[in-house]
Amino acid sequence: MYGQPKTPSRRNRARSEAKTPLTPSLVSGLNNISLTATNPFVVSRPASPVKRTTSGAIPVSDSLQRQASAGVIRKGGVESRLDVVTHDYVPPPKSELKRSRSTPAANRVGVDTRDRFITNRDSDLDGVAATLEQMHLNPKSASPGHTARLAAATGVPLNRRILGYHEPPPTASSSSDTALAQHREFARPLYAQRAGALPSSIGATTNKTRKIPTQPERVLDAPGMVDDFYLNLLAWSVLNAVAVALEASTYIWKADTGAVVQLGEAPEGTYVSSVDFSNDGAFLGVGLGTGDVELWDVESGQKLRTMSGHLGQVAALSWHQHILTSGCGDGSIWHHDVRVPRHKVMELLGHSGEVCGLKWRADGELLASGGNDNVVNIWDGRLGDVGEGARGSAKWTKRNHTAAVKAIAWCPWQPSLLASGGGTNDATINVWNSTTGARLHSLKTPSQITSILWGPAKKEIFSTHGFPTNALMVHAYPSMERVAEIRDAHDARVLFSAVGPAGDVVCTGAGDENLKFWRIWDSAGDEKAKKKKTLATEEVGGGRINSTREGILSIR
Repeated sequence: MYGQPKTPSRRNRARSEAKTPLTPSLVSGLNNISLTATNPFVVSRPASPVKRTTSGAIPVSDSLQRQASAGVIRKGGVESRLDVVTHDYVPPPKSELKRSRSTPAANRVGVDTRDRFITNRDSDLDGVAATLEQMHLNPKSASPGHTARLAAATGVPLNRRILGYHEPPPTASSSSDTALAQHREFARPLYAQRAGALPSSIGATTNKTRKIPTQPERVLDAPGMVDDFYLNLLAWSVLNAVAVALEASTYIWKADTGAVVQLGEAPEGTYVSSVDFSNDGAFLGVGLGTGDVELWDVESGQKLRTMSGHLGQVAALSWHQHILTSGCGDGSIWHHDVRVPRHKVMELLGHSGEVCGLKWRADGELLASGGNDNVVNIWDGRLGDVGEGARGSAKWTKRNHTAAVKAIAWCPWQPSLLASGGGTNDATINVWNSTTGARLHSLKTPSQITSILWGPAKKEIFSTHGFPTNALMVHAYPSMERVAEIRDAHDARVLFSAVGPAGDVVCTGAGDENLKFWRIWDSAGDEKAKKKKTLATEEVGGGRINSTREGILSIR
């Protein structure tokens, strides 16, 4: 439609809804009315552009366009044949404003009231409730005794949810077994692996640059070995003979031939508490539980003399030339001159507890002792005036250990160095300078230290340990880095150790009644010499395949 007049104002139509019909007289009257361009109610519009006509359409002439621009429809004209709008334009209803999500929808009509999770509520709710009632623990319908037992066994009160998410789970600290948790906490650092170590399936740890066999070369049965931390029941002489005390008997095992000799027995009612070879290996000192000290000839197997005087067991012995020094359970240390009838030449008083560690330095100038009073004493070995009543005082007294000191060892390639190890409550290796009395190094270990040795030709420290690791450990010096560790080397705590004259094999004894030989260091000889020695030993027998008599120190 072209040139359609504007729709009259809605404000005028609102006064009366009655509409006047378009009669011929009204059309004639309207035609006679002249409208000027100044009429404010009639706005002239520019002519619309001429559009292309299509077939069947009414042609648009210039007069029609002028009439259409004037807004007048003449009767009988072309424009009267056009469809005339007889109804006012009614706008569509305004769309309802969108409500905010936070606005409640209680007043809305026709909204979807279905549940998001249960979309269909046409099921039988009574049946579901009955099923839930059957699943519920109902004490009225069940047996009271069975219900009580069930509630007591499950620990769930009656009429209470089993899954209570609002209640936190019980913590580990509220457990009734607190002792086990404490034991685990105490033992955890003992089994911790150090960085850079290589754990193996047999409980052994070795350094990448240092390979130590984790299995013993030889195992000897030693039935009757006393499991006592304070005793010293193992010694290895320069003549390649091993002495071991088994209850009241003393045995010599000759490593070259594999022969075993029973040297002697202690008097009835007592036991052997310590053994030690003389520097040349010809004599063996034997300490007894009664306080006596016996002197034996190893070659002939004869007892030469008995030196009495101590009031307690003799748990430690050490030789220097013709002086045999003994440590007693009362804390006293005696020097015995085995050449003279009046054997006691000096007494050293410096311990308030039992003396369980005793070692002379190789040059005989200093003597080191450790006791159950947690004290390490270094004594001047130059006796001076000797006699039965002579007394000596310690040059250095060290109280850094917090447990009994049994492990004592002098360094063979640095005479001024002394190593000491403490018991269970201490488990620390200390290295002392005997010249200045200063402590040079300190190393904490996993368990009690029962014995300690210096490497004869290598700067390392070998130590044996008791509960809980029962281990053998090798540490480098002076870095104190762990070189190797063999845990559970014995089935019981490792109590004793001695190094062979070649300086390569260490013999260990434990409460499991076994002697084990471990190749810790390399010997000074070359490989050819070792092979020849091995062949010669096997030809003689060497104890490798021959068992010894009476099953004592037999090869396993």
